[in-house]
Amino acid sequence: MDHDHAPSPSRGKLRVHKAILVGLLAVLAALAAGHLVAGVLNPNASPFYAVGNTAIDLTPAPLKDFAVRNFGTNDKLVLLGGMAVVLVLFGAAAGLVSRRRPLPGVALAAALGVVGIVAVLTRPDTDFVDVLAPVASLLVGATVFLWLHNLASRTTEVSEQGMNRRQFMYTSAGVAVGVGVAGVGGQLLADNVDIEGSRSAVGDLVPATRAPAIPAGADFPQLGTPRFITSNRDFYRIDTLLNVPRLRAEDYVLRIHGAVDREVMLRFEDIRRMRLVEQTITMTCVSNEVGGPYVSTSNFIGVPLKDVLAEAGVKPGAEQLFSTSVDGWTCGTPVADVLDRGLLAIGMNGEPLPAEHGFPARMVVPGLYGFVSATKWVVDMEFNKFADKQSYWLKRNWGQKAPIKTQSRIDVPAGLSTVKPGKITVAGIAWAQPRGVAKVEVRADQGEWVTARLATEVNTSTWRMWQVDIELGPGVHTVECRATDKAGYTQTDQRVAPIPDGATGWHSTTFTVQN
Repeated sequence: MDHDHAPSPSRGKLRVHKAILVGLLAVLAALAAGHLVAGVLNPNASPFYAVGNTAIDLTPAPLKDFAVRNFGTNDKLVLLGGMAVVLVLFGAAAGLVSRRRPLPGVALAAALGVVGIVAVLTRPDTDFVDVLAPVASLLVGATVFLWLHNLASRTTEVSEQGMNRRQFMYTSAGVAVGVGVAGVGGQLLADNVDIEGSRSAVGDLVPATRAPAIPAGADFPQLGTPRFITSNRDFYRIDTLLNVPRLRAEDYVLRIHGAVDREVMLRFEDIRRMRLVEQTITMTCVSNEVGGPYVSTSNFIGVPLKDVLAEAGVKPGAEQLFSTSVDGWTCGTPVADVLDRGLLAIGMNGEPLPAEHGFPARMVVPGLYGFVSATKWVVDMEFNKFADKQSYWLKRNWGQKAPIKTQSRIDVPAGLSTVKPGKITVAGIAWAQPRGVAKVEVRADQGEWVTARLATEVNTSTWRMWQVDIELGPGVHTVECRATDKAGYTQTDQRVAPIPDGATGWHSTTFTVQN
């Protein structure tokens, strides 16, 4: 062809694959830029996290309960995966609606940036300056979209397979590499707060009063029940955060105020110098279904909250300890329970609290479900009346005081398993903090109740293992259990959902005895 008469460049309709690529790269570039800036300012300002955490806060309680019930501790991974899919679809849609001109895609990119800005501005764990992260997302996303769209549009009959196409692909590859570098850089900056170094610097936690040793016969792990003490790795974790707060002990400050004689500010070292005690405590999540896994036991090390609060002086008439986590999550705990048996914990199973379990400090109040008693990363304690302030879950119509209900669970035989004929060992756990478990009964196929043998009791604020041998013939059998606490209450068979203040009902398991 005579190049002197080559047609001038045309800005025709983008091919589908190019349009999708432009939209995807623009979205990824926006997220990476915001993540990088957030790594410098505040990891929680990353648009991906800010929007995700806001989505968690705005999700209706029944939907949250569904997520925990069906996905367990993987609920956050499911949310992140869902968000990633939505963003991929959003990017593809932005490209497809902009095949002729870039304005629709730029508008969508700007809308996505505005969502991030609003999320950061309304989060309790971000400051005004942190809005620079989603602003960077908006600017980079719109700029990359315009740039790539312009390159993809500059085609000629000759150069469609030539220079302009190569330039577009090289530029796209460069953007992809830049996205990866910015994303990794942002994560490295976010992880630059050396939590493990801070935990190591705490050193050994030596309580003045140690918890009694766990006696022989307190558990039956050989039968398939849990070990009495749950390892830190296996201790259940249910909270509202996509990313774990990275708060160092050396930066930690706890403010105590409200209906007190004097406001008190305590640093971690102030708490560390107080008289430490070790207590064996079973914690239970209100989201635990009948027979569920969200119950664990640990040796917590800390200071009784009544000692922590002695300097502040709680005024008569204070009903609620309104505690706040570093991420802004709030919790309302009855003052009577706090002063009676509350613990400000800084250690767990002989070491400083793991980051995911509240390092540097958290609340533990035996006998209450975690959503009203177990604030992790606690940085603020305000004494007031329940009418003065509503905590995070109370605003969502969950229970106000939420004492733990008497419950029991069958661990063996496992549901739908097949067992050998002869005497069948049925074993499990029961809990009724802080009342303690007095009796567990088991029945097969709606027959007579048989009293199980209880393991050695450690204290009334911990779970208690049980076991019983029963004779069953070949075939399919259903076994149920029920517990009675030391106050004389026997758990009801009436099935009630976990929300708003704990599940009730008898746990059962169905299995087959071989011929």
